[in-house]
Amino acid sequence: MRAVKQSVRVERISQERFIQAPIDAIYDYVTQPDRWHEWHPTSLGADTGTTGSLPAGARFTEMIDLLGVRVPMSYRVQIARRPDEFKTVFTSLAVDGSIHYFLQPFRDGTLFKRVLTYETELQLASLHERMIELSAIALDRLKQRMENALSV
Repeated sequence: MRAVKQSVRVERISQERFIQAPIDAIYDYVTQPDRWHEWHPTSLGADTGTTGSLPAGARFTEMIDLLGVRVPMSYRVQIARRPDEFKTVFTSLAVDGSIHYFLQPFRDGTLFKRVLTYETELQLASLHERMIELSAIALDRLKQRMENALSV
């Protein structure tokens, strides 16, 4: 008897924003996963065991809200090259993938790019569209938070 294999969907979401803030300030902020809940709507909180930006090799956990379900995530930092690149890989029961940030000075601020790559066996028609929407909300919140921090 043959086992039925679930099809794994691999998806990629790439979005960017111009943020009128220094590249170092943005890098330092986004590379602290314990602060992701401040700007990313799916993050319920992360435990890094430390403060500040995480170095390559660091491991941490995060609890996310995936379409109303609390999902524990495990991460490892793959790339931490201040101030222009940061990448984590993640795994969970529901979804695996990576989050990759690219930062570059641009005019009087920073061009921030976030690339989420994930794969899942979940057969949810609305998942990818919702992930795109949540990523856009996250980047809009990040932009607002960083620009408002400078005006205080």
